[in-house]
Amino acid sequence: MKNGLLYNYLDDDQLLRISNKIKEMEASTSGEIRVSIKEKKPFRKKNNEIKTLAQEEFFKLKMDSTRDKTGIIIFILLREKQFYILADSGINEKVEQDKWDKIRDQMQEKFQKGYFAEGILLGIEKVGSELAKYFPIKSDDTNELSNRVAF
Repeated sequence: MKNGLLYNYLDDDQLLRISNKIKEMEASTSGEIRVSIKEKKPFRKKNNEIKTLAQEEFFKLKMDSTRDKTGIIIFILLREKQFYILADSGINEKVEQDKWDKIRDQMQEKFQKGYFAEGILLGIEKVGSELAKYFPIKSDDTNELSNRVAF
């Protein structure tokens, strides 16, 4: 993977910063944040919409199995320069999609300026802040999903 498209955008230190930012933001919420980065659409799914691919990744990473349905994924396709923020049903009951769309737009501004890691970090921070408002950390909270970036 070292020679892959991913390393045109992020180095190992930045990937570690992303994982650490997820851990930091999850310290104040019972929500679970994941970042998944794919180099490109799979050939057999080349006509699928980004939202459909994000949903497939969401289920593949078992984000739908959190206790309170409070998983959220930032799904990124590098070659297509597309990304999508997808929240589970527990979140969608309390937070409108336009909130995620605004965060998406702020991330997009960073990406367009070539600040890829900063865009992802901003997205994680904004998503985490929203989750903390509606889903504060619980005394019996456990980290249900990995904080590592999925590839």
